[in-house]
Amino acid sequence: MVDKVKKIWLEGELVDWDEARVHVLTHSLHYGLGAFEGIRAYRRSDGRTAIFRLREHIDRLLDTCKLVFTMPRFTRAQIMDACSLVVRENGMDEAYLRPLVYVGDGAMGVYAPDNPIRTMIVAWRWGTYLGKDALEQGIRTKISSWSRHHLHVGLPRAKMMGQYTNSTLAKREARMAGYDEAILLDTSGQVCEGSGENIFIVKNGRLYTPPLSLSILAGVTRDTIITLAREEGIPVSEESIIRDQLYLADEAFFTGTAAEVTPIREVDNRAIGEGKIGPITKRLQQRYFDAVKGSDDAHPEWLTFLR
Repeated sequence: MVDKVKKIWLEGELVDWDEARVHVLTHSLHYGLGAFEGIRAYRRSDGRTAIFRLREHIDRLLDTCKLVFTMPRFTRAQIMDACSLVVRENGMDEAYLRPLVYVGDGAMGVYAPDNPIRTMIVAWRWGTYLGKDALEQGIRTKISSWSRHHLHVGLPRAKMMGQYTNSTLAKREARMAGYDEAILLDTSGQVCEGSGENIFIVKNGRLYTPPLSLSILAGVTRDTIITLAREEGIPVSEESIIRDQLYLADEAFFTGTAAEVTPIREVDNRAIGEGKIGPITKRLQQRYFDAVKGSDDAHPEWLTFLR
């Protein structure tokens, strides 16, 4: 359940939470065309609040808009400023931000090129995405019967609404079967990602993650972990992973803005490594949290402090 805050940014104005409404004929509600992002703001060890990698998230939002012909009437700078405004005006020291660009009401039917493109930003408080103890104890996962979209079916680089029906089905299937999360393969059987996270495995001290040439989202947290791992002297390979490799991994973990760095302790009833968070996962998880909310200032370009 999302706890209400005071204000939501809608089309350039701050409006009361209960007044941020859309019409039932909103085109995106019917056909799923639109772009969104998930961004976190953290309270750092010095007491200041910073939004993590805000520019990269808004760049990806606008890239998605370009891919699906839904460019907002606001500039990159305006949207970034609006994200900071929402956190600040709601008096939040930590927040999860959801910018969303959608096709408004007007014409119906699949093709409605003249409908208005609307933009909104909402913030809420969100703790551990995959469960209270997930970050420390790891989670149980299963390979989904649903496949990740084929490259000819969707736009893997787009964080667009309609594509997440696939993720919703996979997540529901996993949870109904008693697992915490799903892992999706592509149509040829290669490991892609979770329902809303990128995936990494560790084998013999080397970190592996599927390449961007597969049907995966180019995750901002994924990129962060690759950067931090290389700084830590951990070899990183972006290459295809098959199910066998996943089962036989020494360690595995998910990354994502919501999931942060979540260990995977089990896949399809097979323990990963020793069935608990592994040393490399723990090391990268700690480095990640130091970067987003600790005292690690190695990447000031990743932090947008509230003014």
